[in-house]
Amino acid sequence: MKTYSAKPHEIGRTWFVLDATDQVLGRLATRVATVIRGKHKPPFTPHLDVGDFVIVVNAEKVKLTGNKLDSKQFRRHTGYPGGLVEIPYRRLLETHPERAIEQAVWGMLPKGRLGRQLRDKLKVYGGPHHPHSSQKPEELTVDGPIPVHVEPEPKPKPRPKKDKPKAEAAPKKTSARKKSAPSRRKGEAGAGTSEKKKES
Repeated sequence: MKTYSAKPHEIGRTWFVLDATDQVLGRLATRVATVIRGKHKPPFTPHLDVGDFVIVVNAEKVKLTGNKLDSKQFRRHTGYPGGLVEIPYRRLLETHPERAIEQAVWGMLPKGRLGRQLRDKLKVYGGPHHPHSSQKPEELTVDGPIPVHVEPEPKPKPRPKKDKPKAEAAPKKTSARKKSAPSRRKGEAGAGTSEKKKES
């Protein structure tokens, strides 16, 4: 039996919304990364993008266990010599809470072209509102089963084929037979040479 590989047109896309209020950052990130990667689906294929979209709201209310709010550092580099910036997570959640969840989820995704494509499926917002209501996202929780939707997207209807008129067969050209060269008459050039040969 050959290994199944999902085709791009066979993958159904779904939108989920997850509330990060009082959720542990690591547990929330693992659930989001699983959905974005598509590992909860039966037709999961490692080298393809088969995952769903995830919207995370109330990112500013996420929780870190122990003393990580002060001891854990968010690091980034400006690109200039000596440009390492370290920000405690307590200050990060007050200024840019979406970066904490994005950094945690991105670290669990594959690195490379596929990982950069999967990053676009994560939408994080610090407050309770988001602009994706038209997508009708389903509610997702950190605990419990993940809803699976593998119905393929509707295929476009094929255009009706027009019957082309058949071209009439051209009549075959008959090969003209080669006509025998006419016998030379007396008085024409070369006529006397044959007669002289006969006399000799």
